Amino acid sequence: MSTNKKRIALLLGDPSGIGPELISKLLSEEIINKANIVVIGEKNILEEGNKISGKSQNLKVVENFDQINFESGDKFFLNISNGKNHNYKLSECSKESGESVLDALNLALDLAKENKIDAINFGPFNKTSLKLGGNKFSDELHLMAEKLEVKNFFCEFNVVDNFWTARVTSHIPISEVPSHIKKEKIIKPIKLINEAMKRNGIKNPRVAVQALNPHAEFGTEEKDEIIPAIELAKSLGINADGPLPCDTSFITAFKNKKHDCIVGMYHDALQSGLKAFGFDRGVTVQGGLPVPITTPAHGTAFDIAGKNEANLEPTLNSFKIALTMAENKSND
Repeated sequence: MSTNKKRIALLLGDPSGIGPELISKLLSEEIINKANIVVIGEKNILEEGNKISGKSQNLKVVENFDQINFESGDKFFLNISNGKNHNYKLSECSKESGESVLDALNLALDLAKENKIDAINFGPFNKTSLKLGGNKFSDELHLMAEKLEVKNFFCEFNVVDNFWTARVTSHIPISEVPSHIKKEKIIKPIKLINEAMKRNGIKNPRVAVQALNPHAEFGTEEKDEIIPAIELAKSLGINADGPLPCDTSFITAFKNKKHDCIVGMYHDALQSGLKAFGFDRGVTVQGGLPVPITTPAHGTAFDIAGKNEANLEPTLNSFKIALTMAENKSND
């Protein structure tokens, strides 16, 4: 029965980038049939994506979510055009593109709060367009967290080949990082990624923790803060290990498959390794939110927008993770 399937909202992403063509391609994949699908956006944006991809879908168009009946077995397009038929220019940031993304995202988040959908999977956003369109936050994760009234710790996860990463600090100057390396801050992403990986089907995640200093020894943070956080994690039943020196951590944990995930102290220590091993397959998961929300890890790729050259694999992987997390969440 269609009613037993998870209800997943697909968002087209920035209309000036590769998002619409990727979602167009995704809708033609067999795995889509494992969920109840509602695409949220402006109809002309999907149509432009279809022109680029050469794909077409049999979506039932509705103007209101309450018109959707998944028991019919249909896939739906929730049209939020409201008479607007804007011609979005490819490969350009704009206020109009940002507004389009925010309209779809805010509606999807409202539906998630009302328990009408079980997960959100979106094509890539453009942070500049979002800001021009009215986003007051540094990134979309903080917008989502406020909209969903999240009070607990949240952070971005990046995933390649089901190897997950989380970080203690994110988009801050490197000079500010050491002041944040405290036991009570380190334990939060360790606990969160352990819970998220269990929701993604890993029963006893092997959690690696990176060092801050070269070789995990040229400084005091490892002894004073990082090792105590690892010991605390172990006392909570988490299979934590480390600290691993940053320069070899991805070889140990990812390449040699000794761990399932890794927690780092700062942005580039994680992202450099992850992107070197699999940027073309990467997925971003918005961690710590009450509903699974995923997207490909790459950006809007203005350089290839409209050329039908966008690689579907990261988008497809992001959908698979959203579906798995939604299914496992219902089993909690």
